[in-house]
Amino acid sequence: MRFKTIGFIKQIHSLCCTSSRQFSTLINTKRRINFNPKLSSLVCVYSSDNKKHFLDIDKKADALKDALEQKKFQIKDTEQRIRKKGVEIVRDLKQQKEITGQKFKVKKEHLVKDILETRAKVREKIEEVVEKENVFTVPNILCMTRIAMSPYLGYVILQDNYNLALGLLVFAGVTDLLDGWIARNWEGQSSKMGSFLDPMADKVLIATLFISLTWQNLIPLPLTLLIVARDAVLVGAGFVIRYISLPPPKTLSRYFDVTHATAQLAPTFISKVNTAIQLLLVGTALASPVFNFVDHPALNALFGLTAASTVVSAISYVISKDTYKLLKKKL
Repeated sequence: MRFKTIGFIKQIHSLCCTSSRQFSTLINTKRRINFNPKLSSLVCVYSSDNKKHFLDIDKKADALKDALEQKKFQIKDTEQRIRKKGVEIVRDLKQQKEITGQKFKVKKEHLVKDILETRAKVREKIEEVVEKENVFTVPNILCMTRIAMSPYLGYVILQDNYNLALGLLVFAGVTDLLDGWIARNWEGQSSKMGSFLDPMADKVLIATLFISLTWQNLIPLPLTLLIVARDAVLVGAGFVIRYISLPPPKTLSRYFDVTHATAQLAPTFISKVNTAIQLLLVGTALASPVFNFVDHPALNALFGLTAASTVVSAISYVISKDTYKLLKKKL
């Protein structure tokens, strides 16, 4: 563009000079014309002003071109700096992301570790609250023996083998007396679980005998229903007491863990008397076909006494405040 502008200016200058020379020659050859000398100088001045004007334009064009080149360079430099800054920002973001990820991972590991430690501490606290004891004692084994023998005793009665049934009942009575004596006199044989297990074994044995003897028409049905209902309520109450006395977390595995003693049952005196009367009744009813005194008046009186003691013992459990107590480990 610059060269075109210079050529254009030279053409105009040449044209002006040529016109000036031709004009001067015309003036010299035709002197007959009355021509003013100032006109020639005016033309030359006009030509010089035009040349100066075009030179100024050329200088301004050069300055403008230099300014444009400078601006172009500045724009390129700005683009490079922006690109460089963008790369640095992306790199910083990646580094920050990595650092944040590492911090989050470390925080997660610490959190998991704290949770595990907290669970371990809670478990230790629970173990401190709940007393753990040895349940494999001789009295407990004897109680489990009576519970396991009860179904077979009922089967023997249903088979009319009263002699064998009477012998098994005597054996069960002996084990009942023996486990109590061992628990009271042998060191380390008494357990909190035994306070539940011993009456549980008695109730299972008595319920089995009452049901099987009632089936054989040796005990009245209403009396059997009364005794079974009372024992079922007591067993249900035992499960409720176990749930109430078990500290959190109340899971099935901990609920049925017999080594964790959480409560102790304390039967009332009337309940002990009632158990003795019930055992006397089932023993007498079982011996009646052997010694031929079925439907004896004394046996009927014993039925009434057993019903009365059963009702009174049930009431004693309701009104007594010392039937059971919750256990806490002594620190």
